[in-house]
Amino acid sequence: MDGGQVTGTNICVLVCAMVIASVGLNMSSTAVIIGAMLISPIMGSILASAYGSVSADYPLLRNHMIGFGLQIAISVAAASIYFLLSPVKEPTAELMARTAPTFYDVLIAFFGGLAGIIGQTRLDKTNTVIPGVAIATALMPPLCTCGYSIANGRLDMLLGAGYLFIINAYFIFLAASAILTVLKIKVGMPYRTNIRIPDI
Repeated sequence: MDGGQVTGTNICVLVCAMVIASVGLNMSSTAVIIGAMLISPIMGSILASAYGSVSADYPLLRNHMIGFGLQIAISVAAASIYFLLSPVKEPTAELMARTAPTFYDVLIAFFGGLAGIIGQTRLDKTNTVIPGVAIATALMPPLCTCGYSIANGRLDMLLGAGYLFIINAYFIFLAASAILTVLKIKVGMPYRTNIRIPDI
């Protein structure tokens, strides 16, 4: 996804990541959930949106926010379809763990966002920060839990999981914006000129 435009390749990767994460949550497999978070492209839209906001590049911000909204819709739809077809209907401990946000989730999201955007400014090509941030901030599991909730009519779980996702996304955005402000990103500076944010 470039500039918030959804491409076939990235949709396929996103759907695959959502199904893998849903299976992991359905089977209470932490290793599978972690694997899904590593291949998910959803983090990039948040960081690029923060760049657009700080640099006052409003077309870029709009495009990435639209792309982020489409990512959310596709993710929840994929998870809902999986859980509708899954024979396992009872919520597992992994699913229930994504329905009760705490203050610690805020801390994880904020400092994960800091690490993520700092990692994007590194010039070396062996960046191991983003995979770690993807695991720590856990954007995928709450969306999968939303899909489970929709498929099984669990409004209580839907509200909790949706709230957790919003908290994670917001504080990643906030932290990234703070770092970019400290780095004195120039207003109107063309995208990618003074910060390296990869295609998503």
